[in-house]
Amino acid sequence: MVRARPRRADRYPRHMGDPSETKTSLPPKRVAELLEKGEANVIDVRDDEEWEAGHIAGARHVELGDLTAEADSIDREGTVVFHCRSGDRSGMAADAFREAGYDAYNMDGGLDAWADAGLPLEPEDGQVVDRRPPEAH
Repeated sequence: MVRARPRRADRYPRHMGDPSETKTSLPPKRVAELLEKGEANVIDVRDDEEWEAGHIAGARHVELGDLTAEADSIDREGTVVFHCRSGDRSGMAADAFREAGYDAYNMDGGLDAWADAGLPLEPEDGQVVDRRPPEAH
């Protein structure tokens, strides 16, 4: 019987090491290390207003609603870490990309946890803002 090789996302993640890491998420300090070493692509899925108020240096901004259209521009061979403000939206993105075969993770606690860990935001006076609710039509 021939056994199919599991997709990368089904194997034990290569960036594990910290007990707070899971197979699907990484703590902010680990994300910062990976980003600094160039070992992960960090994608911020928040809205434009949230991004402009404050974001992670080196992260790429792709709003959640645009991810499907931008999927081909996201490296399938590298590690991808998605984040939003709290981790809810980015968790959905990470799950979908992992299901599609990407080595994808969610950042635990989102940008709130990043800021709480004392990690820097851009611009220098950047801040984490709440998502503005959709306008009623």
